[in-house]
Amino acid sequence: MHDPARRHPRLLLAPMEGLLDARLRAVLTGVAAYDWCVTEFVRVTQEVLPRRSFLRLAPELATDSRTASGVPVRVQLLGSDPERMAANAARLLALAPAGVDLNFGCPAPQVNRHRGGAVLLDEPELIYAVTAAVGDAVRGRTRFSAKMRLGVRDPSRAIEAAQAIEAGGAELIVVHARTRDQRYRPPAHWTWIARIAEAVTIPVVANGEIWTVEDYLRCRAESGRGDVMLGRGAVADPFLVERIRARLDGTPARTYADDWPRLVPMLDAYWRHVTRELAPRHAPGRLKQWLHLLQQHYPQAARLFEDVRELRDPGAIGACLANR
Repeated sequence: MHDPARRHPRLLLAPMEGLLDARLRAVLTGVAAYDWCVTEFVRVTQEVLPRRSFLRLAPELATDSRTASGVPVRVQLLGSDPERMAANAARLLALAPAGVDLNFGCPAPQVNRHRGGAVLLDEPELIYAVTAAVGDAVRGRTRFSAKMRLGVRDPSRAIEAAQAIEAGGAELIVVHARTRDQRYRPPAHWTWIARIAEAVTIPVVANGEIWTVEDYLRCRAESGRGDVMLGRGAVADPFLVERIRARLDGTPARTYADDWPRLVPMLDAYWRHVTRELAPRHAPGRLKQWLHLLQQHYPQAARLFEDVRELRDPGAIGACLANR
């Protein structure tokens, strides 16, 4: 059984569809010591995808499947056809990913309508078939993990789903402690993670509603898991990993006020990334999403968000950043 009391827990960076992409991964992993991160999902339907489909969401595949700061990147696949999922995993292996991850957690209605993501949690037998097919394709060649929620409407089949993932050959499960229908509304039901961890023998990683060090400590107490995956909490506070590690090591942590000067060049770097790589109409939205989350901890980000909120022109937004 995995030991949740290990002194140096695994701290992982989650995917966030439409926000936490390769550009933001590069910035966040540049300042935080993550053990690994996971891409946004690659949607698998009826075809074996070309290389460019994987490289579009995981450009790090061209650099040894690591971010610029050396953090390994696992590529996430989403779909419900075992044969097609396995074929695409085999295609992905040719690009030497740091790992393959399966998505059984996305709550988006448009994804669930096409039998992808969290809707499969009502079908543990299909979860097993998908996991086993991909497991056969990747076993011994790369790391293999999966991410799930507690269920669709309730957690009555959560343990069955986790056991199906384990039986299919996954080496680790990340559990987002909410149902699909709960989406991202608090609370996260961390005690259910403990129940799942007792029912499987592979490592279980806790996820959901971890915004601060105090949240991490409560999650650890309720779930029995020291390993966590951080999503919105890591975007809202890029130094959360640093704060968690400092608390566990018993060393003084910096304050949010101390960290704003460190955050400013990160915003500049991210803005350069999005304006260089995205269409002008899309770049402002990405920056605004990040600022919206940052304002939970940083009043300077709240003021900057208000300054750019109504702006659409990248040049005007760049001027606001320069004059902050």
